[in-house]
Amino acid sequence: MELLFPLLILALLVPMFLGIRRQKKEMAKTAELQDSLNVGDRVLTTSGLHATVVELGEGTVDLEVAPGIVTTWSRMVIRELLVEDDEEFEEEDIDEIVDDAPADETPVVEKAPVEETPEETKRRLDTE
Repeated sequence: MELLFPLLILALLVPMFLGIRRQKKEMAKTAELQDSLNVGDRVLTTSGLHATVVELGEGTVDLEVAPGIVTTWSRMVIRELLVEDDEEFEEEDIDEIVDDAPADETPVVEKAPVEETPEETKRRLDTE
C-alpha cells in the first residue's frame, strides 16, 4: 500500500514531463524557422494564408498575399515554409501524354439544366 502512492505520482509526472519536453522542442523549431525567413520565401500562416515574404522587421513580417497587396503580420504567425516543386514537364513528356489520349473519344459536355414547367416535367417523365 505504501508503494502505490509513489507509483501513482510517477505515473502522472512522467507523461507530463515528456509532453513539456516535446512542446519545448516544437517551440524551438518554430522560433528557428521564424528567424531563418528571407525575402521571397513562400510561407503558410497559422490561419492558412499562403503568401510571399516581402520585408522583414524586428518582430513583424510584410507578406504579399496577391500581386500588389502587402499586409503586415507578426512573425509568430508563420507556421511553415512552403517549398515549390521545380519539376517541369519536358516537351517529350507532354507529347507522350497527348499521344496516349484516345483520338476517337470526344469529351461529353453536360448542359446546364433548363427550367421547365410542372406540365413539361410530367410529359417528359411519362415518355421516358
